Amino acid sequence: MTSLPQSDLTESFRRVRFIMVQPSHPGNVGAAARAIKTMGFGELCLVSPKVEGINQQPEAISLASGATDVLAEAIVVPTLADALAPVTLAFALTARPRFLGPPPSDIRESADLARQHLDSVDHGKVAVVLGTERSGLTNEDIGLCHRLCHIPANPEYSSLNVSQALQLAAWELRYALLSAKNAVMVPMTDGKPDPGAAPADGARVQALMEHWEEALIWVKFLDPQHPKKLVPRMRHLLTRSALSNDEVDMLRGVCTAMIKAGRIAYEANPPRLP
Repeated sequence: MTSLPQSDLTESFRRVRFIMVQPSHPGNVGAAARAIKTMGFGELCLVSPKVEGINQQPEAISLASGATDVLAEAIVVPTLADALAPVTLAFALTARPRFLGPPPSDIRESADLARQHLDSVDHGKVAVVLGTERSGLTNEDIGLCHRLCHIPANPEYSSLNVSQALQLAAWELRYALLSAKNAVMVPMTDGKPDPGAAPADGARVQALMEHWEEALIWVKFLDPQHPKKLVPRMRHLLTRSALSNDEVDMLRGVCTAMIKAGRIAYEANPPRLP
């Protein structure tokens, strides 16, 4: 995959809002801010929090860790309708089946729908809506959203902490957006290549083989008078392994330790002359 300019990646990320309806635990709000920032998003919206100044509470600040900027900039509004005012596609995250309401999809399908919407609708804005810690979203809350979103958790115990559910939603959205942009998914090293990881040349491998034979003789694994096929088999093994420079150095260190151990054993118990 290719790396893209950060501006190309963040444009879509800026058009995603995470909405927590009537949060009551400052710790969950702080953890939510951290989850949002970790996945590259930045907009947290709190609907009628049950604790005044919930995003300024010590527990929220502590659990936000390095995401205190997202926490401090959280938008606080009185109603879900206010939170959804600029939103063009809203997903209601819920664990319960609903007989009435918007069409359902799992969290991965929802993330892809969100990605398609952001790509195709100029100035479109996506929201993920999460309910209270105790009872989730009401039917009225869900009625304001365009889609239902389910996390396919263990059906025998599907209860997720609200900040954990938000983390999963943020991850799926990030993955969908990055995949569509062919963005790098794994950490990259930008420095010079590691010379130790380069393939060892023939001279280094030959020197290792000679060292290896000497070590095997010292530990009495190889009888130089009756070597049989041990040496060529060892040579084939080392050649086939396509050793790196670091691996050659490591094995030569083993050889040195084997020879030292063999010499100590010899000096402690030298062979008796006939």
